[in-house]
Amino acid sequence: MASISVNLSLFITISTSLYATLSSPSVIEDLKNLHPPPDFNSTIYTNCFKIPSLRYCNSSSPMNLDEIFKSTIVASHLCNESKNPNCVESFPKVDLRNRPMIAPLYLSFTFFWKYCPLTILSIDLSNTSLKGNFPVDVLQCAQIRVLDLSRNELSGDVPVESFSPLTNLTVLNLSYNRFTESKISNAQFFKRFNSSSFLHSGLLPDQKKFRIKLVALLVGFPIFVILMIGWSAWLCLRRPDFLPRMLQKKHRFTPPMLRAATNGFSKKNLELKSEAVDIYKGTLRDGIKVRIEIYRDTISRENRRKLIEECKVLVRLRHKNIVQVLGWCNNRRLRAIVTEWVEGENVEMWLMGSNRPWKQRLRILMGVVEGVCYLEETWPEVGYDLRTNSVLLSDNLEPLISRFKVGDQNSSKRKIYKLGVFLLEIISNRRPQEEFEKGETGFIEHVRTHYPGNIQNLMDEKMKMTEVTFDQAKRAIGLGLMCTDQSNQQLSFSQIYDITSKVCNHKRSHPDRRKGNKQVQPR
Repeated sequence: MASISVNLSLFITISTSLYATLSSPSVIEDLKNLHPPPDFNSTIYTNCFKIPSLRYCNSSSPMNLDEIFKSTIVASHLCNESKNPNCVESFPKVDLRNRPMIAPLYLSFTFFWKYCPLTILSIDLSNTSLKGNFPVDVLQCAQIRVLDLSRNELSGDVPVESFSPLTNLTVLNLSYNRFTESKISNAQFFKRFNSSSFLHSGLLPDQKKFRIKLVALLVGFPIFVILMIGWSAWLCLRRPDFLPRMLQKKHRFTPPMLRAATNGFSKKNLELKSEAVDIYKGTLRDGIKVRIEIYRDTISRENRRKLIEECKVLVRLRHKNIVQVLGWCNNRRLRAIVTEWVEGENVEMWLMGSNRPWKQRLRILMGVVEGVCYLEETWPEVGYDLRTNSVLLSDNLEPLISRFKVGDQNSSKRKIYKLGVFLLEIISNRRPQEEFEKGETGFIEHVRTHYPGNIQNLMDEKMKMTEVTFDQAKRAIGLGLMCTDQSNQQLSFSQIYDITSKVCNHKRSHPDRRKGNKQVQPR
């Protein structure tokens, strides 16, 4: 201890002559304005000659007299602040615990820790509200035996490598801080200290927290799995459109899906309302616009089963002149069929417009004939309601047959008859049910009465006819009368297609009519 006492005495001697005049509280604050006395240089060299082990004597860099001078001033003040009994003879500890106002100030004096007195064996900075990273400067006092930084708000990593020179350190307390967890359990240095040195420091896994996490995992994971299963089941039953496409059931819609598509069946989306059916315009989650027919009537379970079987057939229909059926909803509270949305009007509404040229009417007629022939040759079990108000028109005037019935008992003869009535309506722009007392029968009698002698009265007066178009219309009316003539053997669908093609100068080429091909690729 004698050498330590002399060491401190020589270190403090530098400042004793100044202490009387520089002992005011403002000295620490005014360090920037302090400068060493004229003979300070000789004093330093004298001290180094007597005790070469002094830190500033062994520095590899040139001596900084200003730093050494300021460090002696700080040492004098810090010795007193730490309540050492005799700062001239002894400076064994730095004790600033429970003093958050001045601890950060002394830690900021890097030059002091650089020339830390060799007599300091204990540093206590506990409960001083220190924040930020580990105060690495204090580790320059490599001779210390005790270091207490507990109960602060220090964070980040602990510089384990910087502890290597502290071979005398036997007591370390870093507990109650917020350091980053480190895998230090295998580090030989930290094995010198017991676990109390790192309580709630964040450095070592907190066993209590670990147990809580383990319990939470053991309890929470099954709950999470159950919730995920429940959520997946809910998606499958109510909103399968949120599932990956490969997991979705094709063509099946749920009430929540249709409700979402129509914005809660809002009035804005309601296109038609009747006693039996409501028609809504909707948009599916993938952006496809659809037509949703919701049926109000109540049917038996057996009829519901038949409806599903019918829909399974209808969704397989693929033709440019047939509205594509996308799927169905068969719920106890909601029964609906979903088809593609067609922007446009039906043929009846279109005919009410002005100046509908014969060329466009002929195009519509040809499209309807192609669609009907496709159904008859490929899906004979599918019936259809062929009326001017049930055939829709796309933006480019492509006709689309829109109403079907699987297992329809109507014979081919009856279907050809309906096609003939449709053809005559296209040419004459007349409404059989509204304008004739006997309905369709009266309408056909009216046509036969005027054909062929007074054929001009049968044609829509709004059409502007040429000699060529007049002849085409005449032949088309003749075809319509042959289709509606039930007294003799009727034409076949193939013959009707050939005659219509000749009237339209249409080449016989449409691959969708391949007989027996029920696996037609989607368009």
